Amino acid sequence: MYTIAIVNGPNLNLLGTREPGIYGTERFDDYLATLHARFPGIDILYYQSNVEGELINYLHSCIDRGVDAIVLNAGGYTHTSIALADAVAAVGIPTIEVHVSNVLAREDYRKTSFIAARCKGSISGLGLDGYALAVQYFANYALL
Repeated sequence: MYTIAIVNGPNLNLLGTREPGIYGTERFDDYLATLHARFPGIDILYYQSNVEGELINYLHSCIDRGVDAIVLNAGGYTHTSIALADAVAAVGIPTIEVHVSNVLAREDYRKTSFIAARCKGSISGLGLDGYALAVQYFANYALL
């Protein structure tokens, strides 16, 4: 069985209630149940933190946890955290960056990602389905 870690950064614990016009109305815990049902052959771990250092520590721990791939939505840290980008590179685990909203259609500062260059790819603007697409990619290609 393959293990994929979904890692969400700041404010993503508020999905479902936070700016529903941008982020939708579904809570991530509910969507996570959908992912588990859709991908029964994959062990999906989930972690969320609003604290940059905790996210870095969790990414580091993915090595010892035997994580095969990471789906990372770093939230606002995408545009500010070189340390988080360095952690993605340091762990050496294939990672896909995901954003619920289309960051390229938003404020200018959101158009820069320090993390994207360290990732296998990026998915943006497809709502929560971006997570399923990332997991599907790993299931189809990267984990074979």
